[in-house]
Amino acid sequence: MNAPWKTGLTLALTMAISYSVCALLYALWPTQGIAFLNALFHGLDFGRLQAPQAYGVATFVGPLLVLSGWGALVGTLFAWLHCRLHGNAQ
Repeated sequence: MNAPWKTGLTLALTMAISYSVCALLYALWPTQGIAFLNALFHGLDFGRLQAPQAYGVATFVGPLLVLSGWGALVGTLFAWLHCRLHGNAQ
């Protein structure tokens, strides 16, 4: 298996790309995004949580950094544990 940090980086990049696509879709179609969340969570009303402010760069970058960092840590830990449990530790 590759070095654990490579798995962590892979997960971080995957999360960054998927978050970016999600943010773009929400920025383009916020009403449909809220409707999708309502359906996804069995009718919970996310419309009440919608902020009246515009979606901006700071609103995008903060969560992107948090999700990417978290993905790197979790992916690295996952790969390290996988190596230990399957006997091919590096």
